[in-house]
Amino acid sequence: MAQSLYLASLDTKSGKSGVAFGVMDLLTKRAGSVAVFRPIVRDEHTNAGDPVITLLRDHYRLPDPYEDSVGVTYTDVRDDADEALTRIVERYHALADDHEVVLVVGSDYSDVAASVEFNFNTRVAVNLAAPMLLIITGLGQTPADIDAALRFGVGQAEAAHATVLGTIVNRVDPTEVDAVRAAHPGTGVIAENPALGAPTVAELIEAADATLISGDPEVLTRIVGDVVVAAMTLPNLLLRLADDKAVILPGDRSEVLLGLLAAHQAEGTPSLSAVFLTGGIRPAPQILDIVAGLDSRLPIALVQHDTFDMANLVGDVTGSLASGGARKAALVLEGFSAGVDGDDLLDRLRLSKPTVVTPIMFEHSMLGRAKSLDKHIVLPEGAEPRILKAAEILIRRDVARLTLLGEESEIRSHAAQLGVDITGAAILNPGDHEIRERFAKEYASLRAHKGVTVEAAYDTVADVSYFGTMMVHTGMADGMVSGAVHTTSHTIRPSFEIIKTKPGVAVVSSVFFMCLADRVLVYGDCAVNPNPDAGQLADIALSSADTATEFGVEPRVAMLSYSTGTSGHGVAVEKVREATEIVRTRRPGLPVEGPIQYDAAADAGVAGTKMPDSQVAGKATVFIVPDLNTGNNLYKAVQRSAGAIAVGPVLQGLRKPVNDLSRGATVPDIVNTVALTAIQAE
Repeated sequence: MAQSLYLASLDTKSGKSGVAFGVMDLLTKRAGSVAVFRPIVRDEHTNAGDPVITLLRDHYRLPDPYEDSVGVTYTDVRDDADEALTRIVERYHALADDHEVVLVVGSDYSDVAASVEFNFNTRVAVNLAAPMLLIITGLGQTPADIDAALRFGVGQAEAAHATVLGTIVNRVDPTEVDAVRAAHPGTGVIAENPALGAPTVAELIEAADATLISGDPEVLTRIVGDVVVAAMTLPNLLLRLADDKAVILPGDRSEVLLGLLAAHQAEGTPSLSAVFLTGGIRPAPQILDIVAGLDSRLPIALVQHDTFDMANLVGDVTGSLASGGARKAALVLEGFSAGVDGDDLLDRLRLSKPTVVTPIMFEHSMLGRAKSLDKHIVLPEGAEPRILKAAEILIRRDVARLTLLGEESEIRSHAAQLGVDITGAAILNPGDHEIRERFAKEYASLRAHKGVTVEAAYDTVADVSYFGTMMVHTGMADGMVSGAVHTTSHTIRPSFEIIKTKPGVAVVSSVFFMCLADRVLVYGDCAVNPNPDAGQLADIALSSADTATEFGVEPRVAMLSYSTGTSGHGVAVEKVREATEIVRTRRPGLPVEGPIQYDAAADAGVAGTKMPDSQVAGKATVFIVPDLNTGNNLYKAVQRSAGAIAVGPVLQGLRKPVNDLSRGATVPDIVNTVALTAIQAE
């Protein structure tokens, strides 16, 4: 039977969706199969649209169809509460039977009096045998109000024979957090963060039925902190600008629009979130040509409303957590982890030890380990938008200390235009004279056998990849991650010249962690060596086994070929056979099998026929391919056809970690790669 946890708030302003997000983050760390269930939704959300279900399904990649996560509607409860309760229980169990844990998120308090709705939520929790986590709002509440609400909620739940697992006071004035925590030990206390309720540019555009006429669509998830109505001259308006403000501007004020764009891009001036041109007045073509020539990311949207109506409309828009993208997700998790003892909550829930490792569990494990290590990672592509967005998440989640390479003014300007906060990162310009000169002398010394002079080295180390690699080599950083813009060769060639391989390792290679639905496999080498010989293949196998161990995967190594055991012959098979024997000689205790076909390595049924006595066949965790052509196609085929998440490539064999990103890397890819680089550095 699945374990469950019921989140119930006592009012509509508790910020329950943010707490649900934080709790789901905890559950996915400990459980292999997690689902979300809402016993009561609004009538229009029966088949789609409930924001909590959508948010959790999308962010945590929950596989269940939306409709399986829904119990009944408010109309069903009003018509016959007992019948509705019966249906809720039936639908819950239909979902829970296929999962280890179900997070049940109570109703939204949008239909009846709060006390009546809380009582019904309590009845549901009792009938689902789900312990309750009670959430109350601290927004605008005195300590006496908070105390009374906690007593009421716990008293009502216990009177109905519900089990109260814990309580959380959410949205507390930051100045009152310590006092509330001291008055209620054991209760989670989460500070109010206005940014979580602030709308994004996209939400304002949707609410105003506006049309985006300029700007970067990626910036639409930027949070709008405040608005200013431009009903004054430009000099006076500039005095009223601030970071994250949106400007409401009459559409016929083209001179002010151009002034705002210039101010937005100027160094040392506030970075705006958006400009809304009112009255349906589109700027003249020659003005739009100038706007296009400025190549600004600042969103400019055209609205039909007049200025007064637009200002009133903006004031009525409340931002949702789902629309805020990675930034709001990072903010809510930062606040939740600071205010709630997650380990204690999970211990009280007494989750059983998971029998599988899901992609999310693997990612959480990496982030948690990296956070505990406090490593310093250098990111050479400091002005790249994806790098900047990832840096903000890494800083907020305290995954690693970061240094961004590049011109400081350019990096800060790009960050401001994207609306990301990189305050916690160091910024270093490779043209810095003192460090550059020191690196040049060191690089020239390392490459003297190749005739490299200090003068030539001075130019070489100004390149961000060489500069970042020298930071790792000299101990200024623990590892480097690059490749979002640069080629693989540009990223890793400096490491071959400067960092070089570990003792006893002849070749640098790579692995991908292939995160399947219920386990993590290791594939190597799929990115670096085109056609390794037997000795190199053995090296790759040993390095891959070590990498697997380093990341919690018990290594059982399959040396892949087109035949299994002694059934086949030929140059390719003999290479794999020889490599397997080298591995056995160099690492006698390591479970290894080869040559072996993929089906015999991965499928216990096939293994029982082809290699019944093997330690590896049917249960391999590390798959070593004979060449790059096989490996690259293999990992991409599994990724696409099986829906696996590929984490990597992870370079291995270097004395200090340098990792290469795909040029198509997403922000989560970058976050994961920085985390695994930090772990390698340990």
